[in-house]
Parts: sequence; C-alpha cells; structure tokens
Amino acid sequence: MAAKTANLYARIEPDVKEQAERILSALGIPASNAINMFYKQIILQKGLPFAVKLPVTKPVEMEVLSQEELNAEIEKGYTDMLEGRTKSADKVFADIRRDYGL
Repeated sequence: MAAKTANLYARIEPDVKEQAERILSALGIPASNAINMFYKQIILQKGLPFAVKLPVTKPVEMEVLSQEELNAEIEKGYTDMLEGRTKSADKVFADIRRDYGL
C-alpha cells in the first residue's frame, strides 16, 4: 500500500514565508494544502501555473532619477491621464478589495 503523504523540505526566505502564511491563514488554507494545490496545478498545466518572465516595464526608482528623467516620467503620467489610460483611486481600491475578498 502506497504512502498517503510524502515529506517536502524547502528553504524559503523567512519574510516570504511569513507573508505567504499570513495570507493563507486569512484564507483558511494550511501551507501544506497550498503546496499540494500548487503541485497539482503543475501537473495539470504540465508546467508552472503562471507566467515566469521579466516584467515589460520595471518600477521607476524615483531617488535615482535626474531632474530631466523625473520630468519625463511625470510627463508620461500626465499624457496617460489625458488619453484615458488611468484608473481612479476608487476603482483601483475597489479592484483590490474584490480580488482579495476584502
């Protein structure tokens, strides 16, 4: 008769583990169940169940920008606003609440 469970040992950054377990706890999901779900999704997807790629754009590090670069970033944001490529803060927070069940 085959074993019903197997042990998995993994090294995880302590802050990553703490943050993830806090979220899982709020969802009522033990870490072992989350790992089991992750492995099942790997099997179903025949690979990682999410895209692993570098972001198209990286966040702007404001403290390292020159005055000209800062002005260019502000101009980009202003142009996005004028052309309707932005969301209101109310919409952003509503999306966050919806996505995280808050």
